[in-house]
Amino acid sequence: MLVRRYNPWQELNTLERHINGLLGDTRVPSGRLEKSFIRVPAAELHETDDAIYLKLELPGLEAKDLDIKVTEDAVHISGERKSETKTENNGTTKSEFYYGKFQRVIPLSARIQNTNVTADYKDGILNLTLPKSEQEKNKVVKVNLEQLTV
Repeated sequence: MLVRRYNPWQELNTLERHINGLLGDTRVPSGRLEKSFIRVPAAELHETDDAIYLKLELPGLEAKDLDIKVTEDAVHISGERKSETKTENNGTTKSEFYYGKFQRVIPLSARIQNTNVTADYKDGILNLTLPKSEQEKNKVVKVNLEQLTV
C-alpha cells in the first residue's frame, strides 16, 4: 500500500481553478503570454420589452478609433488602442496596458431595428440603445371568455 502525505492546500487550489473557470480568468497575463493575449471590451446587456441596452467598457479610446456595426441580430465592435511614444531615455518602463486592435461580436437575444440605434460615448463607456423590432415586442392579447363554450 502506498502512503501519501495529505496536502490541505491542494483542495484550495482545486477550488480556485473551479471559481476561475466560472468567473473567467482575471489574472494579468504573464510576460510569456502577452503577445498572444487578446483583450476584448467588457459588456453589459439589459433587456426590456421595448429595447436592448448595451454598455461597453472602452477606456483610453477616442470615438474616432471605434468602428460599430449593428445588424438585426448582433453588434460588431472593433477598434484600436494606439501605443504612446515616449522620448525619455531615463529608467525602464513596464506596461501591462493592452495596445493594438480588438474585435468583438455580441449576439442579441431578439431582432432589433438597426436603423434606429442610438449611441452615447462618454468617459470610456459606450452606451447603445437598440430598439426591438415590432415583431419582437411582447404583445398582450386579451382573451375573451364569453366566446368560449363548454
